[in-house]
Amino acid sequence: MRDTRKDFKAEYVEDLLARIASRDYTIGIMGMGYVGLPLAIVALKAGFRVIGFDVDLARVEMLNSGRSGIKHIPSEPIAAAVSEGRFLATGDLLRLEEPDAILIAVPTPLSKQREPDLTYVERSTRSVAKALRRGQLVVLESTTWPGTTREVVQPILAATGLKPGTDFFLAFSPEREDPGNASFRTANIPKVVGADDPASLKLACAVYDLFVVKTVPVSTAATAEAVKLTENIFRSVNIALINELKVIFDKMEIDVWEVIEAAKTKPFGFMPFYPGPGLGGHCIPIDPFYLTWKAREYGVTTRFIELAGQINMSMPHYVVGRLVEALDRTANRGLNGARILVVGLSYKRNIDDTRESPSLKLIELLEGRGAKTEYHDPLAVEILPTREHPGLTGRRSVDLDPQTVASYDAIVVATDHDPIDWPSLAAHGRLVIDTRNVFARKGLFGPNVVKA
Repeated sequence: MRDTRKDFKAEYVEDLLARIASRDYTIGIMGMGYVGLPLAIVALKAGFRVIGFDVDLARVEMLNSGRSGIKHIPSEPIAAAVSEGRFLATGDLLRLEEPDAILIAVPTPLSKQREPDLTYVERSTRSVAKALRRGQLVVLESTTWPGTTREVVQPILAATGLKPGTDFFLAFSPEREDPGNASFRTANIPKVVGADDPASLKLACAVYDLFVVKTVPVSTAATAEAVKLTENIFRSVNIALINELKVIFDKMEIDVWEVIEAAKTKPFGFMPFYPGPGLGGHCIPIDPFYLTWKAREYGVTTRFIELAGQINMSMPHYVVGRLVEALDRTANRGLNGARILVVGLSYKRNIDDTRESPSLKLIELLEGRGAKTEYHDPLAVEILPTREHPGLTGRRSVDLDPQTVASYDAIVVATDHDPIDWPSLAAHGRLVIDTRNVFARKGLFGPNVVKA
């Protein structure tokens, strides 16, 4: 007997594919932050109607007024789509039944014990389950351990009685955002897509094919989850290596940045990574520990990954140590009572994103040693609430002029934003600790500038 259910499913999938191709298809995105908002913009540019879901009602109101609220993400595409009636932000999760595809882009932080915290993923999935209808495509974009889509998300959705791969479709496609990167943005970064059944993979690829330059299908959702972790673990391990080399070369009075510049002239076999005051952002300081946690289930010890994490997390302490040495040598004083300015609050150059920023750790370490600390950042003018550093909430960036710069016992450069007046810092700072090699890059040298 012919399997009419199978034939019906094939026809149904083809109908959905036709709707995607004609843009008669609404995209819902859960989480309107550094990942979800760029995703919404490329979906809008591809001709889809987009509903953005966020529990922050102030953010919802801002988006509906046509403002992105994130400095490196333009407001114009949002404002245009709002005026055309193609974009709506909402905090009403009951409206999750409206989109044809739901892309989940919510945070996946670590607990205080550095274990995966899937609270936001699970909460979002339960909200989707309450509204789930036949034919919807659900794609998890949040970085997580291999198996999350199948072991966590799918059971919650399947508990509705709808069957994955038949009644609803489920995939994983990791975000690959690099905030502030002018060369690579969402639309021109290839998108890895994985699913555990052919129909889900076909539908997810069809959607992303219209968003981005290229989709890269892989065999399972777990494979796609592993791809994302591999990318960020690669960076974490290599940054840890260069941070460790920096410590060694400093002892030998060798400039690690000069070493890197010479080494990268080799046309093969070397890829430059750069040291810093510690890792920041939502990905590299966090994602590797998702795999170390999952690996324990299989009795495997992730020695490289954990060692890299230890080295990278130690860098703020190393910077403080270098500052203490320099203060003792140049001013014959310690940190207790010293006035210290931290330059740069965000975790990387030319963006306002302060998530996991090593600057926050630096401020706490300095104040723990008795220093009186302020910060300057033209892009991150106020410290927003964080789970790890609640005591710093609400502090504001100080304005700088030559007299103010000269009033500090030392300046610690943690982030090298372009708008900062580097010549003034070099000319008027009594002692400048440079963790980014920004002064040498700009040809600003002096006995008051110390690399760290």
